[in-house]
Amino acid sequence: MVQRLVGSLALALLGLAYLAQPAAAQLDERLAQAYDGAGVVEHLGDYLPLDLSFADESGDSVVIGDYFDGSKPVLLSFAYHECPMLCSVVLDGLAKTLREMDWIPGEQFDVVTVSIAANETPDLAMRQKERFVAQVGKDGVENGWHFLTGKEENIEALSNAAGFQFKWIEQAEQFVHPAVLIFAGSEGKITRYLYGLEYPPRDVRTALVEASEGKIGTSLDRLILFCFQYDATVSGYVLQATRLMRLGGFLMIGALVALFLGLRRRERRKTERNRSWNVLAGSD
Repeated sequence: MVQRLVGSLALALLGLAYLAQPAAAQLDERLAQAYDGAGVVEHLGDYLPLDLSFADESGDSVVIGDYFDGSKPVLLSFAYHECPMLCSVVLDGLAKTLREMDWIPGEQFDVVTVSIAANETPDLAMRQKERFVAQVGKDGVENGWHFLTGKEENIEALSNAAGFQFKWIEQAEQFVHPAVLIFAGSEGKITRYLYGLEYPPRDVRTALVEASEGKIGTSLDRLILFCFQYDATVSGYVLQATRLMRLGGFLMIGALVALFLGLRRRERRKTERNRSWNVLAGSD
């Protein structure tokens, strides 16, 4: 147990170094070997295979397509529930974000967390669900955050389609894998990846609006989506000056048109009043 914990800590520290300094020349050879085959290959615009079978946290048989109903986007995450380090940190970060958001899973969107370990059971998934739903602390979250387990071939098919690459390290007796959230539209089209251990609620909300193609959210959300664009270098949405200037131009034109129409309406009313006074004066 101690050896496994030490191995987990070492892998976590190596992983943080790997994420912070991706240049191959700066990586220790053992680190490169450990993480070879683990990472993310973005498949933006591709569709997830919705016919893959899994078991939900209650042990019922489901297919991924059950969570893509054509009306709500889906936030997809992969986890290894027996992982003593990274996975719990990622799900802790996600729970914190869901707690801070105004939206609730199951209403505007769904969250699907899939175990990458084929030996993990629905009972374990249920315990994990209860833990993280309690962290969110909102009524109804349990209806929209789903924890799935499945067979190895189906896990690999889904993770490969999503571009989520993981690897089993025999010496440490655990998986190495990336920390990422994957967003998909209501029909399974992959639209965005958010990386890291914490996820700003604004970025998650914007990614969900983007995945829904504007079908959820307010007019302000769509305005933010227009003005902000995802920047992979900072793993988040940043303000785009050109879009802001374009929006400012549109607003200026709109304001000028409104002013012109208002002046014309005012002039027309003034002319009509003068005409009425002239008619009254003539009748006298």
